[in-house]
Amino acid sequence: MHNSTPFHSGNQAEKLPFSAFSAIPPKMAKRVSPMPILLLIAALIAASRSVSEAAADPKASFEENFDIMWSEDHFTTSTDGQIWHLSLDKETGCGFQTKQKYRFGWFSMKLKLVGGDSAGVVTAYYMCTENGAGPERDEVDFEFLGNRTGQPYLIQTNIYKNGTGGREMRHVLWFDPTEEFHTYSVLWNSHQIVFFVDKIAVRVFKNNGKENNFFPDSKPMYLFSSIWNADDWATRGGLEKTDWKKAPFVSSYKEFNVDACQWEDPYPACVSTTTKNWWDQYEAWHLSDSQKLDYAWVQRNLVIYDYCKDTDRYPTFPEECSLSPWD
Repeated sequence: MHNSTPFHSGNQAEKLPFSAFSAIPPKMAKRVSPMPILLLIAALIAASRSVSEAAADPKASFEENFDIMWSEDHFTTSTDGQIWHLSLDKETGCGFQTKQKYRFGWFSMKLKLVGGDSAGVVTAYYMCTENGAGPERDEVDFEFLGNRTGQPYLIQTNIYKNGTGGREMRHVLWFDPTEEFHTYSVLWNSHQIVFFVDKIAVRVFKNNGKENNFFPDSKPMYLFSSIWNADDWATRGGLEKTDWKKAPFVSSYKEFNVDACQWEDPYPACVSTTTKNWWDQYEAWHLSDSQKLDYAWVQRNLVIYDYCKDTDRYPTFPEECSLSPWD
């Protein structure tokens, strides 16, 4: 991911302890509660979601799917090669990208984020049309913004089309993402982009079915992840700086899953949608009823910034802000 444009800083949620988010309604708790007593219930409900992980072998080695982008000496794996670690120190971070590029599909990976004092550190998990901040790039981002010990991580999502972003949303999570692995996924088709956390839809970005300047749907993308220092903006708008005495900062990954249309030049099969795949059929064009219940709870309780509601930044709202995520 590339440097985001800073916007409002000092969000109140950045100063709230995890216990502040413990008052989860019983109905939602059965879906997403981090409490150990409900783990089995949550697992059973997650397994019943209409969105399914499939296709790519989650046990495939790192080398089969990815290339290191930079600082190979900051990349390590577990003994069996199934868990991958990226580290950041004062000298540099590290990143990787898929060998293949895709247009539309389901993209998923399990991450465990930097624990302890991670202020200023950004772990990025994103899709992009190129390796670089090109002026015409399309991009779909998860960014995990570190914080001081005891404060909740923030997730920032953003979407670029033809080099233009500025479509940030920020959420807090209902669990500590540093304690164990959690699944972060993107569903991308010509109708919508949906960001999922443990199969809970946290953001829905709709297309209007017309040629426009906001929905990326024409260019294939690689999938990337990286860890880097962004203490000029990431934590409380840059007020909290990276404590390099705590380095190295390490993020961990496993079980990459992709069920998508792989782009193959010069005659790719992804030029137009075919509805042959589950992620490009009617059910994947909209949230299911159960997903809407989860999504509504997320909107009420976990959203701390939405560019579509930032009248100071956008006196005239962007066109896509009029599209309903419920349709």
